[in-house]
Amino acid sequence: MGAHAPAGQHGGVPAISPPPVPYHATAVRPDWSALPAGLRDAVVTRLGAPVVSARTAGAGFTGGFAALLTAADGGQVFVKAADLTHQRHLADWYAREAAVLARLPAGLPVPRPGWALTASGWYALGLDALDGRTPRLPWDPAELDAVLAGYAELATALADPPAGLVALGLPRLADLARDDILWWGEVAAGREPAPPMPAAARDRLPELVALESRLPGYAATGRGLVHGDLRVDNVLLDAGGRAWFCDWNWLCHGPAWFDLAGLLITGYASGRPVDTIFAGHPATADAPPDALDVTLAALAGYYLTSAATGPPPAPPAPRPAPPVSPHLRAHQRFSGEQALRWLAARRGWS
Repeated sequence: MGAHAPAGQHGGVPAISPPPVPYHATAVRPDWSALPAGLRDAVVTRLGAPVVSARTAGAGFTGGFAALLTAADGGQVFVKAADLTHQRHLADWYAREAAVLARLPAGLPVPRPGWALTASGWYALGLDALDGRTPRLPWDPAELDAVLAGYAELATALADPPAGLVALGLPRLADLARDDILWWGEVAAGREPAPPMPAAARDRLPELVALESRLPGYAATGRGLVHGDLRVDNVLLDAGGRAWFCDWNWLCHGPAWFDLAGLLITGYASGRPVDTIFAGHPATADAPPDALDVTLAALAGYYLTSAATGPPPAPPAPRPAPPVSPHLRAHQRFSGEQALRWLAARRGWS
């Protein structure tokens, strides 16, 4: 049944801790009317009818355009768009996501790409229109069960990925961890300032360094693929209660339990029995005994050091939206604190 908590784990259910901003309302994006006229005309041509409504996505932390467009003939499409000059990294992410979505196995609960175009210096991607909403926090048990069941389906399909996906030359989580995720070692070496930490973890830097250092080795085993950015704001629940998984630009080679641990940080903050949930999920069947602790240590360091870097940059004029959400640092701080509190509870730190 996968990894279990160590003997020192506290058995109680954690107190509920709401996020600083609801995850369905974190995004600050340009409206449809703020896009260049040439881009809007090109999208309308693709749709075949004028746009009569545009519902901007409220979830997420990038400043790219993202909205559900409804045409006069009733057709709908979800469009992501980015300025090729000022948001080139977003345009590249969207193009990579389109390549990934087109190659994911059939039948999975993911949106599929319909078209892509470039106009007026912008890149736009049209995806299946999903009629859904971001799960609310604290997690409703039935909604969390639906997301966990959907992720089990994804993890099974990606454990032996199709050749078309592998041929994209996807990154490896082990390499990403070494380059981007492992931060406690930097703090211990004095290359990064120590971020604010919950009281239970303030004197645990050696243990945090030891735990996070195991992640690259653990992540290098197997040939499966993982979403790489599995958070509540990258999930939609449709009217029937099925979970759909979005934002696939971080797909990488790695173990499914890494995705699951990241998702369940909000489960811990919601007071759910996350140790039991993690241990019993199919994605943890082959996880090392301390895989959850290792992942929580790494993610806590990544989030807390990122949050301590200061506010996101303001948009240069005449940009219609900031490059990232002004709520990004608060999200990182919340996620890092919850990951570290969960880890401290599991390790019996006081």
